[in-house]
Amino acid sequence: MMSGAGLVQQIAVSALPLIFAITFHEAAHGYAALALGDDTAKRAGRLSLNPIRHIDPVGSIVVPGLLMLAGGFLFGWAKPVPVDFRRLRNPRFGMVLVAAAGPAANVVMAIIAILTIRLVGDLPESGIDWARLNLANAIYLNLLLAVFNMIPIPPLDGGRVAVGLLPRSLGYPLARLEQYGMLIVVGLLMVLPPVSSLLGTRIDLFDLVINPAITALLELLVIVFG
Repeated sequence: MMSGAGLVQQIAVSALPLIFAITFHEAAHGYAALALGDDTAKRAGRLSLNPIRHIDPVGSIVVPGLLMLAGGFLFGWAKPVPVDFRRLRNPRFGMVLVAAAGPAANVVMAIIAILTIRLVGDLPESGIDWARLNLANAIYLNLLLAVFNMIPIPPLDGGRVAVGLLPRSLGYPLARLEQYGMLIVVGLLMVLPPVSSLLGTRIDLFDLVINPAITALLELLVIVFG
């Protein structure tokens, strides 16, 4: 359990990066859909970069707060931006582009943070540590959201990308998993590790897949933009 002072410090350097990461992720879906012919998000007032329009009380506040208190990894989500894929000019391929827009936005924000962190030394000394920690968290949280959301299980973005790219004989059965998708993801990430440990071999997809993917993507971005 994190101490009071530690919790305040964690909020001070993590809240803004997380809020903007999940907000821009969702907004990117709406802007991509509009560009491809669907104005559902615009008509719903959700085509905005204003975080207040996208904050989900549970996913943007309660869950990140509990994770901070527990001292675990920080994660959260915003209210999904409404998209009517049938209104897209090319529904199947458009779904791929709209789904990919969210993770792509997170990668772009990570790149911006990588480029910006080099300028931190020019700030007044009192703000250097705060800015550096904010930017470091922005890099990690954006890459975490990008990688996590590309897990190929609908309704995650990676699942919708897979449904659009796979042959119909494979895409349709995958699409039918959407109503159970989040239960499957939660089971794989939160139930499988302790259960597998009881059976003698711990299987933790976060350690085996997600963290290595984040590390590989970060190393690539640092090589290209650092």
